[in-house]
Amino acid sequence: MGVCWGPVVRVLVLQAAWALGGGQVRYSVPEEAKAGTVVGRLAQDLGLEAGEPEARRLRLVAQGRRASVEVSGASGALVVSSRLDREELCGKSAPCALRLEVLVERPLRVFHVELEVTDINDNAPLFPAARKNLSLSENSPPGSRFPLEGASDADVGANAQLSYTLSPSEHFGLEVKSKDENKILVVLVLRRPLDREMMAEHRLVLTAIDGGRPSLTGTMELVISVLDANDNAPQFNQSVYKVQLPESAAPGTVFFQLTATDIDEGINREIYYSFSDAVSGKVQDLFIIDRKSGEIRTAGDLDFEDVQSYDLEIEARDKGWPPLSGHCSVELEVLDVNDNAPEVWVTSLSVPVPEDAAVGTVVALLSVSDRDSGANGRVRCAVWPAAPFGLVATFAGSYSLVLREALDRERVSEYEVEVRAEDGGAPALRASRGVRVPVSDVNDNAPAFAQAVYTVLARENNAAGAELARLAWAGARWRAGGWRAASSYVSVDAESGRLWALQPLDYEEVQVLQFEVRAVDAGEPPLCGNATVQLFVVDENDNAPALLPAAGGGPGGGAVVAKIRAVDADSGYNAWLRYELWEPRGKGPFRVGLYSGEVSTARALEEADGPRQRLVIVVRDHGEPARSATATLSVSLVEGAEAALAAAGSSSSGAGLRPAAGAEGGAAAAAATNVWLVVAICAVSSLFLLAVVLYGASRWAPRAAVLSGPGPATLVCASEVGSWSYSQRQSRSLCVAEGAGKSDLMVFSPNFPPPPGPAAKETQPEAPALVDTVSAPPLCRLSPLPPSCGSGRPAPG
Repeated sequence: MGVCWGPVVRVLVLQAAWALGGGQVRYSVPEEAKAGTVVGRLAQDLGLEAGEPEARRLRLVAQGRRASVEVSGASGALVVSSRLDREELCGKSAPCALRLEVLVERPLRVFHVELEVTDINDNAPLFPAARKNLSLSENSPPGSRFPLEGASDADVGANAQLSYTLSPSEHFGLEVKSKDENKILVVLVLRRPLDREMMAEHRLVLTAIDGGRPSLTGTMELVISVLDANDNAPQFNQSVYKVQLPESAAPGTVFFQLTATDIDEGINREIYYSFSDAVSGKVQDLFIIDRKSGEIRTAGDLDFEDVQSYDLEIEARDKGWPPLSGHCSVELEVLDVNDNAPEVWVTSLSVPVPEDAAVGTVVALLSVSDRDSGANGRVRCAVWPAAPFGLVATFAGSYSLVLREALDRERVSEYEVEVRAEDGGAPALRASRGVRVPVSDVNDNAPAFAQAVYTVLARENNAAGAELARLAWAGARWRAGGWRAASSYVSVDAESGRLWALQPLDYEEVQVLQFEVRAVDAGEPPLCGNATVQLFVVDENDNAPALLPAAGGGPGGGAVVAKIRAVDADSGYNAWLRYELWEPRGKGPFRVGLYSGEVSTARALEEADGPRQRLVIVVRDHGEPARSATATLSVSLVEGAEAALAAAGSSSSGAGLRPAAGAEGGAAAAAATNVWLVVAICAVSSLFLLAVVLYGASRWAPRAAVLSGPGPATLVCASEVGSWSYSQRQSRSLCVAEGAGKSDLMVFSPNFPPPPGPAAKETQPEAPALVDTVSAPPLCRLSPLPPSCGSGRPAPG
């Protein structure tokens, strides 16, 4: 052995690795090395000179385990002192390392030495027992498997890797599988059927071989006894049965009938069924198997959404001894039933939505799911109402509620949207989720008046502060107090829209007043709306007729003796005068033209009439109530020569008659006054006619911005909707001689009567306010020039 181990030691001993910092040396030596085997030149590796190891007393101090090496005092070499057994030192641990301390004196120093003991194949495989007895039924089917205990090897590494062989047998074979790195399964497999009558016992040798060089072996004898009796196990016609059952099956439903056969007779062929031990208790709680008939029925409710299939391991065991069993598997597939309605969740909601939000804006994110599968779990979604929102599928089960049409908060301020989900089952199940989507306001509507043009009738002489009309507008959401004067005549209340009179109106001063009314909201930017107001002043009979100097007449015989002249500052019927002879009453010699005012003889004059006649003439207008004036005319009867002189001096023709003194005294002044009166009346009439022409032109001309004209000058209401047209003009001669005639424009309204006050015959009771006041008006103001206003939707009309 010494001759053999020398080369091995020289090959395996490692060169010592001397580290100055740690002072550690490593060596390696195989186990079972003979005593005296040199492991390494320790003194030389530690840097000691010849003779120095003995002088400095180099010695070894063992740590932990018993040391089987020592230091040679003369040479300083590390040698094996006793048997090294790796299995004894380290067991199955690898690698096996011994830690040693080496001391050197003068000066004292400590060195660390690590000695690795390497494994050699010095242990053969070992079975737990040298013999194992097995009892097998003669009717064990081929392929039956019987686990065996394997051998163990105290070595490590390749020396402990085992392989197995079985002595030749026509009935049995060996199957070896690695379960993991450290364990191997050894199974005895029956290749051919057994027959106890031919061979009651089989003796086999199981051999374990390790991987060492040379390899070592271990054996175990197998003694197999063949039992005679129940030699046919129950058999199923299939090893696997596939069954389908809807999840809606009620508890107690039979879904399968087991059938196993046993060709034995008597008690050996009686079979009972049971679940295999591999079936969990939870599953056994859901199903019941009849031990005799083999019927399998449900014991609880099935739920496809929890478990889609069950693998039921069934065992059929006979009553022979030893009992034999057959096995099969029933694979139960649970069929989905549409028993789950879709579910809809709102995962995100962004409200309120501004009314100017762009089309495509995402309002909400929704999640839709159905626990069913297949068609039962396919969900279709829709939104109701279909506008103005829609659904967009983002990915499976997720939808976005988006804006499909423009919003208008003034039309709809809030939407109740319902998201409806329906699955594809038969019958289909449905679910819905309501989403409330309020719309926030944006200043996109300018205040809009109910009418583009308001026509207002106001009686003259109204009290200051009287309400003339109410202007109404739409879309008003803000209030603004205070008055904004449009002129010196009227004002508009900023909150209520009431049109007030600032002072009494006088028809004789102004007949038509037209102005613009503007409503401005408080939005950002502010928006505004305009309306035109046409205020027509309705004449009242507030002026009595005024007498002018009378003109002289001519001789009698039915001729005009004098002419009573009067004017009325009113208009229309209020200015239409009639003349009545108040005194003398009865059949006097004179008469007065009802509308001309001409005083003429009614018959031939007689002496009985007297030399002087006093005539009292009343001038009345047609107002309600009528106003009047009284004129007294003195008529003197003279001879023919005096009459001629009087006619030449006063430019009057009296047919031999002379006017009274009151008339004669003012003749010269009346002539001069009449000239100027005619000039003034002509000038006023011309200006009035020019104003009417310009007003008509402005009504028919195109409107320019907010200062455009009000449209056609329609002054008389002739229909239910408030349209206006001109009345027929009737000219009445209101004065004679030097007094100028006046053409009067009569205004009447069948739909909108004038305000309260003394009414003419042709007028109706006072009309109500044209437009009611709105609840929250915007700022209104009268403006001769329209101020700038924020852009927005134009007011209707």
